[in-house]
Amino acid sequence: MPELPECEASRKAVEAGALNRTIEGFEEHNTIHLELPGPQDRDRLKGHQFTETHRHGKHIFAGSKSGPWIAVHLGMTGSLKTFDAPRDLPDYAHFIIRFEGDRRLIYYNPRKFGWMRVIDDPHDWIANKDLGPDAMEIGDNMFADRIGGSRGTVKSALLDQKKLAGVGNLWADEALYRAGIGPEVKGTELGSDRIATLYKEMRASLQGVLDVNADYGKLPGDWLIHNREEGADCPRCGGTITKKTVGGRTAYFCPDYQEAA
Repeated sequence: MPELPECEASRKAVEAGALNRTIEGFEEHNTIHLELPGPQDRDRLKGHQFTETHRHGKHIFAGSKSGPWIAVHLGMTGSLKTFDAPRDLPDYAHFIIRFEGDRRLIYYNPRKFGWMRVIDDPHDWIANKDLGPDAMEIGDNMFADRIGGSRGTVKSALLDQKKLAGVGNLWADEALYRAGIGPEVKGTELGSDRIATLYKEMRASLQGVLDVNADYGKLPGDWLIHNREEGADCPRCGGTITKKTVGGRTAYFCPDYQEAA
């Protein structure tokens, strides 16, 4: 599922290719399971321009100071892309915003889970949804309060979007791996030093993916993502990667390298 770095890559695509262009119309193709703007919301967008973008956690926004905005959740496998017509549509181009001229913004989603909504203001929308601080903006003290104060597993705390927005299963595992902390450790069992290490490694993991625009092949070879399967060799200690359900989600970790408590 796209997480903070993948969503930032889509936000950058919108910023680079879809700003300051007048919206003329829309197309949709095989949009079952996708929640998309209806006729009234499309009318609100027609004639307007996106002049800025914003991302908070796993949500992407494009709009203008006076509105309206689109809010996008990429679901399991989605992304936002721009292209110029005439050109054959990419596969899985389910929803298209047509701008004046040839430019198009595509909501691409092979698994068809996700949504796009028209909203008035992203900051009000974020507050109303009770989302936690963005994982790249949260300070170390608030992180310690929210994650270190959790009585549940630290893996579950990292995934709780009301505590911390933007981290999902993939990068939670990576951050815990880099920090040497097992996914089943409770937040309250972590001392201040280990919480500080987890905060640093979470941000370093996310920043590393941001730096390569979510191109995993460009990430260092000692990252868990390259060996994230049961039975694989741990690239840091030579142990064996284990798969386990933690808090209802699958976790991959090295029990030899990551301390259990």
